[in-house]
Amino acid sequence: MHDHSGLQNLLDLAGSVIDQGDGYWLKMDAWPVEPSKEVPHGIRYALALHEPYGKRILGHDNAHGSKPPKKFKFAGQRLAYDHKHRHIADKGVPYTFVSVHRPVAQ
Repeated sequence: MHDHSGLQNLLDLAGSVIDQGDGYWLKMDAWPVEPSKEVPHGIRYALALHEPYGKRILGHDNAHGSKPPKKFKFAGQRLAYDHKHRHIADKGVPYTFVSVHRPVAQ
């Protein structure tokens, strides 16, 4: 079950770019979609920390398709699901979205 508190805050911050100093910046995008099995919270989002030359170095999103790890049933397809990018070369690993305030299940 997902905690939907904070989703409006995320939508309100959509399009924000926040300076982090030394050339690093955060970009926040979010938009409402029809809730579905893949997006039960009804929000597509992309939250990313970028380095001074623009490359994403850390992120959480469900805004684009990502190839699931081989252990997943649909490993040959590109599916949009909640996933995180842990470093600059990470293509994304799934996580369980809990809420805007605590996106990753513990």
